[in-house]
Amino acid sequence: MEITATNLPSIVAAVTFATVTIAILTERLHLTVAAFLGALVLIFAHVMTLNQAIEYISQSYATLALFLGVMILVRAFEPTNIFAYLATQMVVLAKGEGKRLVLGVIAITTPICAVLPNATTVMLLAPLIPPIAQEIGVDFVPLLILMVFVANSAGLLTLVGDPATFIVGDAVNLSFNDYLMRLSLGGAIAVGSILIMAPFLFRSIWNKKLADMNTLPHPKINHPKVLMLGGLLIVVVLTFFVIGDSLPTPIPPAAVALLGAALALFLADQSKIDTVNNILKDIDWSTLLFFMSTFVLIGGLEKTGVLDSISSLLAIILGKNIALGSIVLLVLVGLLSSVVPNIPLVVAMVPLLKQYLVNVGLVGAEVLSPDFTGQLPPEVLPLFYAMMFGATLGGNGTLMGASSNIVAAGVAELHGSRISFSKFLKYGIPVMLVQLVVAALYIAVAFLF
Repeated sequence: MEITATNLPSIVAAVTFATVTIAILTERLHLTVAAFLGALVLIFAHVMTLNQAIEYISQSYATLALFLGVMILVRAFEPTNIFAYLATQMVVLAKGEGKRLVLGVIAITTPICAVLPNATTVMLLAPLIPPIAQEIGVDFVPLLILMVFVANSAGLLTLVGDPATFIVGDAVNLSFNDYLMRLSLGGAIAVGSILIMAPFLFRSIWNKKLADMNTLPHPKINHPKVLMLGGLLIVVVLTFFVIGDSLPTPIPPAAVALLGAALALFLADQSKIDTVNNILKDIDWSTLLFFMSTFVLIGGLEKTGVLDSISSLLAIILGKNIALGSIVLLVLVGLLSSVVPNIPLVVAMVPLLKQYLVNVGLVGAEVLSPDFTGQLPPEVLPLFYAMMFGATLGGNGTLMGASSNIVAAGVAELHGSRISFSKFLKYGIPVMLVQLVVAALYIAVAFLF
């Protein structure tokens, strides 16, 4: 193909995205550095202007605001020693047995992820894992990876459990109750597959037993009055996460998280348990910068027409075969989601899929409008269900596949360890493959046959 001024930006955007992905896969560069440099390449190569790059970031402002707010909220109460205290209590409840601890992580993470975004849950619970692992004498990295798998899988239990699921559900105007009736069983099956694989994947932790429980440290709570107020604040924040969007004047989760963060900073500052500078210094800015850069990279593919080309290719390959299209889409999105964070991926894939349906004549062009509030024909909905499951479960494949994975990596670095791409891959690939097969069977049995 002859390279012209017309298709050069598309080539630059595609090559840059592929190069960034390879750099992260091979661990040649830190994932944040790779994505940041890739985003800047698009700007300096005139694929987009700086203003356009910022616009692509702003389209996902809610995700960034939610992450920032929860990070501040969690960090503000670290001086109370609550995380070390709860970690010890979990070891006591598990009676020092690794098997009980693994089951405990699954049991605690699953219900919370049914009502909170999975990355938010990981932010809240992940700080407990390093001190627990230290007390039992095991590596905390596998436990963080386990938590991520459960969080991503349990995100399919409800419409609000995973941002990717919410984005797709909102695009087809799927209600919370409709999701429960049609798709929650698939989420339960996904969590069940983790439960079955856990004894084999995490064998060393599963078989670990702490011989002498008396050797456990007994950390004490600091600043109990501040912690009581902080606990009340977190309960209010969690409550508004669940009910905020249904109020007469809706309050989105991002706004709730930022208000909670502001009040946490106020409480920490006024009580003198820590300084605002110390709290903000410890925020995982690397994760936030990675997401911003990724939104720009995906924006480059959208702006230059690369995504439209993929949509046209889908129309040629699949035609009007919804059954084949659903399975192919689940596998394709699952594999893509293993190397691309699922939030920007589904943001890009939703219009692509709608365009495909218009191209093959299954829906009218009105569905492409951002203001579309109608219902899609029931026969095309399995395509969107497949995209939900593929994007969410495919995120378990690699370190960069889901926002919760990146959050867990940030927590690990803050506690002096590192979740390498290769280490995550060792656990992630078998989990992803099993879950994609199970999800394909579920979609086929429940909606196609």
